Amino acid sequence: MNEEPSPFLPTRASLLSRLKDWDGQASWKDFFDTYWKLIYATAIKAGLSDAEAQDVVQDTVISVAKKMREFKYDPALGTFKGWLLQLTRWRIKSQLRKRLPRDAAGAETGGQEGETSTLDRVPDPATLDLAAYWNEEWQKNLIDAAIERVKAQTSVRQYEIFYLHVVKKFSAAEVAKTLDVTRAQVYLAKLRVSAQVKKIVRNLEKKMI
Repeated sequence: MNEEPSPFLPTRASLLSRLKDWDGQASWKDFFDTYWKLIYATAIKAGLSDAEAQDVVQDTVISVAKKMREFKYDPALGTFKGWLLQLTRWRIKSQLRKRLPRDAAGAETGGQEGETSTLDRVPDPATLDLAAYWNEEWQKNLIDAAIERVKAQTSVRQYEIFYLHVVKKFSAAEVAKTLDVTRAQVYLAKLRVSAQVKKIVRNLEKKMI
């Protein structure tokens, strides 16, 4: 099933090249593929542009690469999920600070009466409930990442059936007609692929508590 190429591919290639000096490239690619969308979406939620959000992803993952060897899970200190959010929040604030000179200059020169300055329109991450958004999106992000991994591990036909029936919400009859398969094949593919997705999600949750 054809899908549009990820608009993030250029940044992904750039990031991986910057991480070339770190061990375990396969592991880092898995990490990036699992969490970049969550980091990116959180940056967009905070009011950043596409380019700024991509910078947040790169800077956050590089920070993880540098600090991961020191990271040890300790319930008393918080979770990996919370730690990753904190790193993301810092990078968001850094991007917003880069706007200050330009916006401050604009504010000093003034503009149309009643016009809101750019800075005033930019959400302050301190006032946004990014933690709530992060928690809401966390599980969904893990499921999406698991589906992507399953796509590479299962047959094209089974994935197509799963994608149409479970992701796109086509009825079993619609899927059977579209792909010229039986309803029994639809239900079997759903069962098998869903089990794989759940297994991968459980493994991700164990690794990144």
